[in-house]
Amino acid sequence: MTDVTKPATRPANPRFSSGPCAKIPGFSLDKLADAPLGRSHRAAAGKAKLKAAIEGTREILGIPADYRIGIVPASDTGAFEMAMWSMLGERPVEMVAWESFGAGWVTDAVKQLKLDARVHEADYGRIVDMSALDYDRDVCFTWNGTTSGVRMPDGAAIPSGRKGLTLCDATSAAFAMDLPWEKLDVTTFSWQKVMGGEAAHGVIILSPRAVERLESYTPPWPLPKIFRLTKGGKLNEGIFEGATINTPSMLAVEDYLVALDWARDIGGLPALIARADANARAVADFVEARDWIANLAEDPATASTTSVCLKFTDPGIPDAGAFAKAIVKRLESEGVAHDIGAYRDAPAGLRIWCGSTVETSDIEALLPWIEWAYHTERAAFSDAA
Repeated sequence: MTDVTKPATRPANPRFSSGPCAKIPGFSLDKLADAPLGRSHRAAAGKAKLKAAIEGTREILGIPADYRIGIVPASDTGAFEMAMWSMLGERPVEMVAWESFGAGWVTDAVKQLKLDARVHEADYGRIVDMSALDYDRDVCFTWNGTTSGVRMPDGAAIPSGRKGLTLCDATSAAFAMDLPWEKLDVTTFSWQKVMGGEAAHGVIILSPRAVERLESYTPPWPLPKIFRLTKGGKLNEGIFEGATINTPSMLAVEDYLVALDWARDIGGLPALIARADANARAVADFVEARDWIANLAEDPATASTTSVCLKFTDPGIPDAGAFAKAIVKRLESEGVAHDIGAYRDAPAGLRIWCGSTVETSDIEALLPWIEWAYHTERAAFSDAA
């Protein structure tokens, strides 16, 4: 009989949610004491903080000097919607979806904007063959599937001489994966993911080609104020210097600045990537040694290193959904793992956030608890049968 002894060691931080994600190690509210609360974001202090956030993003991510970076409303969703509604329609578009958020962008393109669109889809655990796309069209895709646990292995399939724009939702990839900026014309993310920041703010990054599109093309549909990136036919440069479209939370901005400082202190982007890689590797080693659980990603080359999705492969489980929920509930009640259930539209299983703010020691402490919960629930399900 399998030993189901309860593990002795618990994760120091049981927060493995895929968004909002774990705060940086050592976080405390007193680190935000320098936030200019009660001040206008248009005042010198507010502008300086916003500009520091923009330039810190450029520094840590290695974004080219001629790319524009703006802080925008409504998290990554707002940033990507802004890009789609402002730039698409100039030419046909390739819509790529391998998880729920990509599917949402397809809905925008096909049902809302009614674009001349070709839709390319892959099931959860797989990605689309990016080399089969027509890059003379605009191309919209996610770099990392937050809800499906798969990612682009690299940008090799994207040609440098493309005529269309590439619009990349990189919200669970930025700061944990190496993004090839020369292949990306519009990139969006939210700092609530890999940097563990507070929610509600998005970041949009524009290549010179994207700026040219904005200044040469006017979409045929009306644009809400919060989507408008141009003024008088020219890029609204103020947005990319810290003059946000609507009022930002200076507390959230300060939180992001603290996270950027932490990133600098540990060694910048290489260190951030290494931390996520180590976390994902710990989970992969655990999974490879067991025959009742597997990574949802079918190809290890496309397995996410941040939003790691797992499925139970035990054929004796009669109801995979109920079984997975029981394990999530048991781990939650033990206080060892919060919010690790699979996304509601994804196959039943677990989703463990392995981004850069998570300590590998906490991942390693969690894994025996998953094994304990599996065997405990397996016995309970067998008794019920």
